[in-house]
Amino acid sequence: MSSSHIVIIGGSSGIGLAAARRLLSNGYKVTITGRDSARLANAKASLDDVTAVRMDAADTGSLPSAFASIGKFDHLVLAFGSGKGAGPFGTVNINEVRQGFEEKVFPHFACAQAALPHLADGGSITFIAAVTAHAAMPGTAGIGAANAAVAALVPILASELRPIRVNGVSPGVIDTPWWDFLSDEQKQPVFADFASKTATGRVGTADDVGRAIAFLIEDSFMTGQTIICDGGLRLGA
Repeated sequence: MSSSHIVIIGGSSGIGLAAARRLLSNGYKVTITGRDSARLANAKASLDDVTAVRMDAADTGSLPSAFASIGKFDHLVLAFGSGKGAGPFGTVNINEVRQGFEEKVFPHFACAQAALPHLADGGSITFIAAVTAHAAMPGTAGIGAANAAVAALVPILASELRPIRVNGVSPGVIDTPWWDFLSDEQKQPVFADFASKTATGRVGTADDVGRAIAFLIEDSFMTGQTIICDGGLRLGA
């Protein structure tokens, strides 16, 4: 049983919740955070022996006190995203692109910064970007730029913050609540199309990404790396 404490920002649903479930099963102490109190309570109820703390990662001014309330911990996972900024380059609304940065890039940056006084030497930070940071996929210039900004932090901070390890995961198309802007009927053909473009023949699950996160936390020789966990979508995109 590990005594290491892992804090997952955005751990109340999707990839963050799956990572929490896997890390708990691996014997870690886990704290999850989320900004939606009801969703956070449901996530806590679905997990065994997890601590839940309400935190709005976009409210950067509140982050120092929020992390102080958690106290010392060993590993930080930043598992929240944004759907803003997608669309053809010629017509995508610049305000939506800006909102994507405000929902993803700045909170990732600010959370990692606010966590530093409480993060153990020899611990780790894991950023979650997306495959759009790495693939030339039409219609993703805005959202891809935001994810690329997050991915760019990984090697820089791995060098600057040593001995803290810094890594990232860039998921592909993952069946999570991120896609809930589509109905089930709408999602089916969209997922089928993406599955046909992957080398694995399917879209991903949240636990697929949770396993990659757990690997980066547990392998103390990994730093400065971003795992593209996309089932090979980038190869056929």
